[in-house]
Amino acid sequence: MATSFVRPNGQKRVVITGVGAISPLGNSLQDSWQAALNGQSGIANITKFDTEKFDVKFAGEVKNFPADQYIDKKEQKKMDLFIQYSLAATKMAFDQSGLKITEDNAETTGVFIGSGLGGLPVIEEQHLKLVEKGPSRVSPFFIPSCIANLAPGWVSMTYGIKGPNFTLTSACASGVHALGEAYNYIRFGLLDSVVAGGSESTVSPMAIAGFSNMRALSTRNESPSEASRPWDKDRDGFVLGEGAAIFILESLESATRRGANILCEISGYGASSDAYHITSPDPDGAGFVSAMKVALKDAQLNPSDIQYVNAHGTSTPVGDPLESNAVKKVMGDHAKDIWISSTKSMTGHLLGAAGAIESAFCIMSIQDQKVAPTINLKNPSPECDLDYVANTARDGKIKHVLNNSFGFGGTNSCLVFSKYEG
Repeated sequence: MATSFVRPNGQKRVVITGVGAISPLGNSLQDSWQAALNGQSGIANITKFDTEKFDVKFAGEVKNFPADQYIDKKEQKKMDLFIQYSLAATKMAFDQSGLKITEDNAETTGVFIGSGLGGLPVIEEQHLKLVEKGPSRVSPFFIPSCIANLAPGWVSMTYGIKGPNFTLTSACASGVHALGEAYNYIRFGLLDSVVAGGSESTVSPMAIAGFSNMRALSTRNESPSEASRPWDKDRDGFVLGEGAAIFILESLESATRRGANILCEISGYGASSDAYHITSPDPDGAGFVSAMKVALKDAQLNPSDIQYVNAHGTSTPVGDPLESNAVKKVMGDHAKDIWISSTKSMTGHLLGAAGAIESAFCIMSIQDQKVAPTINLKNPSPECDLDYVANTARDGKIKHVLNNSFGFGGTNSCLVFSKYEG
Protein backbone atom coordinates (compact mmCIF):
# COMPACT_ATOMS: atom_id res chain seq x y z
CA MET A 1 0.00 0.00 0.00
CA ALA A 2 1.35 3.42 -0.95
CA THR A 3 2.47 5.74 1.85
CA SER A 4 -0.04 8.43 2.69
CA PHE A 5 1.51 11.82 3.36
CA VAL A 6 -1.59 13.07 5.20
CA ARG A 7 -3.50 11.97 8.26
CA PRO A 8 -7.17 10.93 8.07
CA ASN A 9 -8.07 14.51 9.06
CA GLY A 10 -6.23 15.91 6.05
CA GLN A 11 -3.30 17.36 8.03
CA LYS A 12 0.24 16.66 6.89
CA ARG A 13 2.13 13.89 8.69
CA VAL A 14 5.21 15.15 10.58
CA VAL A 15 8.32 13.09 11.23
CA ILE A 16 11.67 13.53 12.95
CA THR A 17 14.80 12.79 10.97
CA GLY A 18 17.58 14.09 13.22
CA VAL A 19 18.32 14.66 16.91
CA GLY A 20 21.29 16.23 18.67
CA ALA A 21 21.81 16.59 22.41
CA ILE A 22 24.11 17.98 25.06
CA SER A 23 23.27 16.96 28.63
CA PRO A 24 24.75 16.33 32.07
CA LEU A 25 24.97 12.68 30.96
CA GLY A 26 27.06 13.28 27.84
CA ASN A 27 27.96 15.53 24.94
CA SER A 28 25.92 13.60 22.38
CA LEU A 29 22.54 11.92 22.27
CA GLN A 30 24.05 8.45 22.10
CA ASP A 31 26.29 9.07 25.14
CA SER A 32 23.41 10.61 27.09
CA TRP A 33 21.02 7.81 26.18
CA GLN A 34 23.48 5.03 27.01
CA ALA A 35 24.20 6.63 30.40
CA ALA A 36 20.47 6.92 31.05
CA LEU A 37 19.92 3.24 30.18
CA ASN A 38 22.74 2.39 32.58
CA GLY A 39 21.06 4.37 35.35
CA GLN A 40 23.99 6.76 35.73
CA SER A 41 23.53 10.08 37.48
CA GLY A 42 24.84 13.29 35.91
CA ILE A 43 24.45 15.20 39.17
CA ALA A 44 27.58 16.30 41.04
CA ASN A 45 29.06 19.18 42.99
CA ILE A 46 28.98 22.52 41.16
CA THR A 47 32.29 23.48 39.55
CA LYS A 48 31.26 26.74 37.85
CA PHE A 49 31.38 28.93 40.96
CA ASP A 50 32.25 28.85 44.65
CA THR A 51 29.27 27.41 46.53
CA GLU A 52 30.59 27.97 50.05
CA LYS A 53 27.81 30.42 50.97
CA PHE A 54 25.07 28.51 49.16
CA ASP A 55 22.60 26.11 50.76
CA VAL A 56 22.67 23.99 47.59
CA LYS A 57 26.08 22.97 46.26
CA PHE A 58 25.30 20.57 43.39
CA ALA A 59 23.63 20.49 39.97
CA GLY A 60 23.53 18.68 36.65
CA GLU A 61 26.34 20.49 34.84
CA VAL A 62 27.38 19.74 31.27
CA LYS A 63 30.92 18.37 31.53
CA ASN A 64 33.86 18.96 29.18
CA PHE A 65 31.71 20.62 26.52
CA PRO A 66 33.82 20.69 23.31
CA ALA A 67 32.78 24.18 22.18
CA ASP A 68 35.75 24.51 19.79
CA GLN A 69 34.44 21.52 17.86
CA TYR A 70 31.34 23.49 16.89
CA ILE A 71 31.99 27.24 17.20
CA ASP A 72 34.87 29.54 16.27
CA LYS A 73 36.67 30.85 19.38
CA LYS A 74 36.01 34.49 18.48
CA GLU A 75 32.31 33.79 18.06
CA GLN A 76 32.09 31.96 21.40
CA LYS A 77 32.73 35.30 23.15
CA LYS A 78 29.51 36.65 21.64
CA MET A 79 27.21 33.99 23.03
CA ASP A 80 26.12 32.55 26.35
CA LEU A 81 26.47 28.80 26.79
CA PHE A 82 22.79 28.17 26.04
CA ILE A 83 23.41 29.45 22.51
CA GLN A 84 26.56 27.34 22.20
CA TYR A 85 24.67 24.25 23.33
CA SER A 86 21.98 25.01 20.73
CA LEU A 87 24.50 25.26 17.92
CA ALA A 88 26.26 22.05 18.92
CA ALA A 89 23.02 20.08 19.19
CA THR A 90 21.78 21.54 15.89
CA LYS A 91 24.96 20.43 14.10
CA MET A 92 24.45 16.90 15.41
CA ALA A 93 20.79 16.92 14.36
CA PHE A 94 21.59 18.10 10.83
CA ASP A 95 24.38 15.52 10.53
CA GLN A 96 21.97 12.72 11.42
CA SER A 97 19.13 14.04 9.30
CA GLY A 98 21.11 14.75 6.16
CA LEU A 99 18.83 17.73 5.43
CA LYS A 100 20.64 20.50 3.53
CA ILE A 101 19.42 24.09 3.47
CA THR A 102 19.43 25.43 -0.07
CA GLU A 103 17.82 28.29 -1.99
CA ASP A 104 14.92 25.95 -2.68
CA ASN A 105 14.02 25.22 0.94
CA ALA A 106 15.51 28.11 2.96
CA GLU A 107 12.23 30.02 3.15
CA THR A 108 10.14 26.96 3.96
CA THR A 109 12.32 26.00 6.93
CA GLY A 110 11.97 27.58 10.40
CA VAL A 111 13.83 27.57 13.72
CA PHE A 112 11.90 27.38 17.02
CA ILE A 113 14.04 26.92 20.13
CA GLY A 114 12.69 27.20 23.66
CA SER A 115 14.58 28.61 26.64
CA GLY A 116 13.27 29.42 30.08
CA LEU A 117 15.76 32.07 31.17
CA GLY A 118 18.12 32.71 28.25
CA GLY A 119 21.64 33.86 29.11
CA LEU A 120 21.36 34.35 32.85
CA PRO A 121 25.09 33.63 33.53
CA VAL A 122 26.10 36.42 31.12
CA ILE A 123 23.65 38.82 32.75
CA GLU A 124 25.19 38.08 36.16
CA GLU A 125 28.74 38.46 34.84
CA GLN A 126 28.08 41.77 33.10
CA HIS A 127 26.11 43.18 36.01
CA LEU A 128 29.09 42.49 38.24
CA LYS A 129 31.32 44.40 35.81
CA LEU A 130 28.88 47.30 35.82
CA VAL A 131 28.87 47.49 39.61
CA GLU A 132 32.60 46.96 40.15
CA LYS A 133 34.13 48.76 37.13
CA GLY A 134 31.46 51.06 35.72
CA PRO A 135 29.19 51.17 32.65
CA SER A 136 32.03 51.55 30.12
CA ARG A 137 33.22 48.02 30.95
CA VAL A 138 29.96 46.30 30.01
CA SER A 139 30.55 44.24 26.89
CA PRO A 140 29.10 45.52 23.59
CA PHE A 141 28.11 41.91 22.99
CA PHE A 142 26.17 41.74 26.28
CA ILE A 143 22.65 42.04 24.84
CA PRO A 144 22.97 39.70 21.84
CA SER A 145 24.87 37.16 23.92
CA CYS A 146 22.06 36.72 26.44
CA ILE A 147 18.68 37.40 24.84
CA ALA A 148 16.76 34.17 24.46
CA ASN A 149 15.92 34.52 20.77
CA LEU A 150 19.58 34.53 19.74
CA ALA A 151 19.67 30.73 20.02
CA PRO A 152 17.35 30.34 17.01
CA GLY A 153 18.92 33.51 15.57
CA TRP A 154 22.40 32.00 15.49
CA VAL A 155 21.05 28.74 14.07
CA SER A 156 19.27 30.59 11.27
CA MET A 157 22.40 32.59 10.43
CA THR A 158 24.69 29.55 10.58
CA TYR A 159 22.58 27.51 8.16
CA GLY A 160 20.98 30.24 6.03
CA ILE A 161 17.47 29.37 7.21
CA LYS A 162 15.09 32.14 6.11
CA GLY A 163 11.72 30.98 7.43
CA PRO A 164 10.51 32.22 10.83
CA ASN A 165 12.87 31.96 13.81
CA PHE A 166 11.77 32.65 17.37
CA THR A 167 12.03 31.52 20.95
CA LEU A 168 9.23 29.99 22.98
CA THR A 169 9.52 30.85 26.65
CA SER A 170 7.11 28.91 28.85
CA ALA A 171 9.33 27.98 31.80
CA CYS A 172 9.90 24.23 32.08
CA ALA A 173 7.47 23.51 29.24
CA SER A 174 9.44 25.57 26.69
CA GLY A 175 11.10 22.67 24.87
CA VAL A 176 7.91 20.73 24.31
CA HIS A 177 6.02 23.86 23.32
CA ALA A 178 8.74 24.58 20.73
CA LEU A 179 8.43 21.07 19.27
CA GLY A 180 4.64 21.25 19.41
CA GLU A 181 4.47 24.54 17.56
CA ALA A 182 6.96 23.28 14.98
CA TYR A 183 4.67 20.28 14.50
CA ASN A 184 1.73 22.68 14.02
CA TYR A 185 3.54 24.78 11.43
CA ILE A 186 4.36 21.71 9.36
CA ARG A 187 1.10 19.80 9.67
CA PHE A 188 -0.92 22.86 8.69
CA GLY A 189 1.28 23.40 5.64
CA LEU A 190 3.00 26.64 6.70
CA LEU A 191 6.51 25.16 6.57
CA ASP A 192 8.11 21.99 5.20
CA SER A 193 10.72 21.61 7.94
CA VAL A 194 11.67 23.15 11.31
CA VAL A 195 14.77 23.01 13.51
CA ALA A 196 13.22 22.86 16.98
CA GLY A 197 14.02 22.03 20.58
CA GLY A 198 15.15 23.61 23.84
CA SER A 199 18.33 24.93 25.43
CA GLU A 200 19.30 26.16 28.89
CA SER A 201 22.50 27.01 30.80
CA THR A 202 21.36 28.36 34.13
CA VAL A 203 23.67 26.62 36.58
CA SER A 204 24.65 30.04 37.94
CA PRO A 205 24.77 31.76 41.33
CA MET A 206 21.53 33.70 40.83
CA ALA A 207 19.60 30.66 39.60
CA ILE A 208 20.78 28.40 42.42
CA ALA A 209 20.09 31.11 45.01
CA GLY A 210 16.70 31.99 43.54
CA PHE A 211 15.37 28.44 43.29
CA SER A 212 16.96 27.53 46.62
CA ASN A 213 15.40 30.45 48.48
CA MET A 214 11.97 29.50 47.21
CA ARG A 215 12.71 26.01 48.59
CA ALA A 216 12.30 24.33 45.21
CA LEU A 217 15.70 22.57 45.21
CA SER A 218 16.88 19.43 46.94
CA THR A 219 19.44 20.13 49.66
CA ARG A 220 20.95 16.65 49.72
CA ASN A 221 24.50 18.03 49.60
CA GLU A 222 25.99 14.93 51.17
CA SER A 223 25.00 12.72 48.21
CA PRO A 224 24.28 14.73 45.02
CA SER A 225 23.88 11.69 42.77
CA GLU A 226 20.97 10.55 44.96
CA ALA A 227 19.33 13.97 45.26
CA SER A 228 16.87 13.76 42.37
CA ARG A 229 14.48 11.01 43.45
CA PRO A 230 11.06 11.33 41.77
CA TRP A 231 8.19 9.57 43.56
CA ASP A 232 10.46 8.47 46.40
CA LYS A 233 9.15 9.04 49.92
CA ASP A 234 12.31 11.00 50.76
CA ARG A 235 12.28 13.37 47.78
CA ASP A 236 12.96 16.97 48.81
CA GLY A 237 12.96 19.04 45.65
CA PHE A 238 14.41 19.16 42.15
CA VAL A 239 18.02 19.44 40.98
CA LEU A 240 18.95 22.17 38.50
CA GLY A 241 20.48 20.94 35.24
CA GLU A 242 21.58 22.33 31.88
CA GLY A 243 21.90 21.27 28.26
CA ALA A 244 20.06 21.22 24.96
CA ALA A 245 18.28 18.93 22.55
CA ILE A 246 17.52 19.97 18.98
CA PHE A 247 15.45 18.09 16.38
CA ILE A 248 14.91 18.21 12.63
CA LEU A 249 11.16 18.00 11.97
CA GLU A 250 9.91 17.53 8.42
CA SER A 251 6.73 16.78 6.60
CA LEU A 252 6.65 13.11 5.74
CA GLU A 253 6.50 14.13 2.09
CA SER A 254 9.76 16.12 2.41
CA ALA A 255 11.56 13.35 4.29
CA THR A 256 10.39 10.66 1.87
CA ARG A 257 11.29 12.71 -1.21
CA ARG A 258 14.92 12.93 -0.16
CA GLY A 259 15.12 9.37 1.19
CA ALA A 260 15.74 10.39 4.80
CA ASN A 261 15.96 7.92 7.67
CA ILE A 262 12.81 8.53 9.71
CA LEU A 263 13.27 8.17 13.48
CA CYS A 264 9.63 8.52 14.52
CA GLU A 265 6.39 10.35 13.82
CA ILE A 266 4.88 13.08 15.98
CA SER A 267 1.25 12.11 16.31
CA GLY A 268 -0.18 14.36 19.04
CA TYR A 269 0.31 17.66 20.85
CA GLY A 270 -1.64 19.11 23.74
CA ALA A 271 -1.27 22.31 25.72
CA SER A 272 -3.25 23.85 28.58
CA SER A 273 -3.16 26.38 31.39
CA ASP A 274 -3.84 25.90 35.10
CA ALA A 275 -5.03 29.50 35.56
CA TYR A 276 -4.25 28.98 39.25
CA HIS A 277 -0.89 30.18 40.69
CA ILE A 278 2.52 31.54 39.63
CA THR A 279 4.48 28.54 40.92
CA SER A 280 2.10 25.92 42.38
CA PRO A 281 0.17 23.59 40.07
CA ASP A 282 -3.59 23.32 40.30
CA PRO A 283 -4.16 20.98 43.31
CA ASP A 284 -6.62 18.95 41.25
CA GLY A 285 -4.09 18.51 38.44
CA ALA A 286 -6.75 19.72 36.00
CA GLY A 287 -4.24 21.40 33.72
CA PHE A 288 -2.08 18.26 33.57
CA VAL A 289 -5.14 16.16 32.72
CA SER A 290 -6.31 18.56 30.04
CA ALA A 291 -2.95 18.69 28.24
CA MET A 292 -2.62 14.90 28.19
CA LYS A 293 -6.19 14.41 26.96
CA VAL A 294 -5.76 16.94 24.17
CA ALA A 295 -2.52 15.26 23.07
CA LEU A 296 -4.18 11.83 22.97
CA LYS A 297 -7.21 13.20 21.10
CA ASP A 298 -4.95 14.91 18.59
CA ALA A 299 -3.07 11.64 18.10
CA GLN A 300 -6.40 9.83 17.65
CA LEU A 301 -5.23 7.28 20.22
CA ASN A 302 -6.87 5.62 23.20
CA PRO A 303 -5.11 5.58 26.59
CA SER A 304 -4.52 1.84 26.13
CA ASP A 305 -2.37 2.62 23.06
CA ILE A 306 0.32 4.31 25.21
CA GLN A 307 3.09 2.04 26.49
CA TYR A 308 5.39 4.61 28.12
CA VAL A 309 5.19 8.06 29.70
CA ASN A 310 8.33 10.14 30.19
CA ALA A 311 6.91 12.11 33.10
CA HIS A 312 7.60 15.66 34.20
CA GLY A 313 8.52 13.99 37.53
CA THR A 314 10.70 16.67 39.08
CA SER A 315 11.13 15.12 42.54
CA THR A 316 9.14 17.81 44.36
CA PRO A 317 6.83 16.85 47.24
CA VAL A 318 3.80 18.49 45.60
CA GLY A 319 4.27 17.86 41.89
CA ASP A 320 4.95 14.12 41.77
CA PRO A 321 1.68 12.88 43.33
CA LEU A 322 -0.33 15.40 41.31
CA GLU A 323 1.14 14.08 38.07
CA SER A 324 0.54 10.48 39.16
CA ASN A 325 -3.11 11.25 39.91
CA ALA A 326 -3.44 13.06 36.60
CA VAL A 327 -2.10 10.03 34.74
CA LYS A 328 -4.70 7.88 36.53
CA LYS A 329 -7.50 10.26 35.55
CA VAL A 330 -6.44 10.22 31.91
CA MET A 331 -5.47 6.56 31.55
CA GLY A 332 -8.05 4.94 33.84
CA ASP A 333 -7.44 1.25 34.51
CA HIS A 334 -4.60 1.26 31.97
CA ALA A 335 -2.53 3.57 34.21
CA LYS A 336 -1.18 0.65 36.25
CA ASP A 337 0.04 -1.05 33.07
CA ILE A 338 1.93 1.94 31.67
CA TRP A 339 5.65 2.29 32.22
CA ILE A 340 6.43 5.72 33.65
CA SER A 341 9.89 7.09 34.27
CA SER A 342 11.51 10.39 35.09
CA THR A 343 14.89 10.79 33.44
CA LYS A 344 15.28 13.96 35.54
CA SER A 345 16.44 11.53 38.22
CA MET A 346 19.67 11.35 36.19
CA THR A 347 19.88 14.63 34.27
CA GLY A 348 18.37 16.99 36.81
CA HIS A 349 15.83 19.55 35.63
CA LEU A 350 16.98 21.34 32.48
CA LEU A 351 14.15 23.95 32.73
CA GLY A 352 13.52 25.19 29.18
CA ALA A 353 15.48 22.27 27.75
CA ALA A 354 13.87 19.61 29.97
CA GLY A 355 11.06 18.69 27.61
CA ALA A 356 13.49 18.61 24.71
CA ILE A 357 16.01 16.18 26.21
CA GLU A 358 13.13 14.04 27.47
CA SER A 359 11.61 14.03 23.98
CA ALA A 360 14.97 12.80 22.70
CA PHE A 361 14.84 9.95 25.21
CA CYS A 362 11.26 9.18 24.13
CA ILE A 363 12.43 8.84 20.54
CA MET A 364 15.30 6.59 21.60
CA SER A 365 12.86 4.42 23.56
CA ILE A 366 10.96 3.84 20.30
CA GLN A 367 14.16 3.32 18.31
CA ASP A 368 15.75 0.85 20.74
CA GLN A 369 12.55 -0.57 22.29
CA LYS A 370 13.97 0.23 25.71
CA VAL A 371 12.88 2.51 28.54
CA ALA A 372 15.34 4.40 30.75
CA PRO A 373 14.67 4.06 34.48
CA THR A 374 13.83 6.35 37.36
CA ILE A 375 16.89 6.05 39.59
CA ASN A 376 17.00 6.68 43.34
CA LEU A 377 13.49 5.29 43.76
CA LYS A 378 14.03 3.14 46.85
CA ASN A 379 11.01 3.87 49.04
CA PRO A 380 8.01 4.74 46.87
CA SER A 381 5.82 7.46 48.29
CA PRO A 382 2.43 5.98 49.34
CA GLU A 383 0.49 8.38 47.12
CA CYS A 384 2.66 7.44 44.12
CA ASP A 385 1.59 3.89 43.29
CA LEU A 386 2.17 3.41 39.56
CA ASP A 387 4.97 1.57 37.72
CA TYR A 388 7.84 4.07 37.62
CA VAL A 389 10.46 1.71 36.07
CA ALA A 390 12.47 1.92 39.27
CA ASN A 391 16.25 1.91 39.03
CA THR A 392 16.73 -0.47 36.07
CA ALA A 393 16.01 0.01 32.36
CA ARG A 394 13.54 -2.29 30.64
CA ASP A 395 13.03 -3.83 27.22
CA GLY A 396 9.57 -3.90 25.72
CA LYS A 397 7.35 -3.35 22.71
CA ILE A 398 7.02 0.42 22.48
CA LYS A 399 4.90 1.99 19.75
CA HIS A 400 3.43 5.15 21.29
CA VAL A 401 4.96 7.27 24.06
CA LEU A 402 3.78 10.39 25.86
CA ASN A 403 6.07 13.16 27.10
CA ASN A 404 4.80 15.51 29.84
CA SER A 405 6.22 18.98 30.56
CA PHE A 406 4.67 21.36 33.05
CA GLY A 407 5.95 24.79 34.09
CA PHE A 408 5.67 27.71 36.49
CA GLY A 409 2.77 29.94 35.60
CA GLY A 410 0.56 26.88 35.13
CA THR A 411 1.72 26.18 31.58
CA ASN A 412 1.41 22.56 30.44
CA SER A 413 2.47 20.78 27.27
CA CYS A 414 2.46 17.15 26.12
CA LEU A 415 3.61 15.37 22.99
CA VAL A 416 2.87 11.90 21.62
CA PHE A 417 5.65 10.23 19.63
CA SER A 418 4.83 7.15 17.57
CA LYS A 419 6.83 4.47 15.80
CA TYR A 420 6.94 5.34 12.12
CA GLU A 421 4.96 2.94 9.99
CA GLY A 422 4.85 4.01 6.36
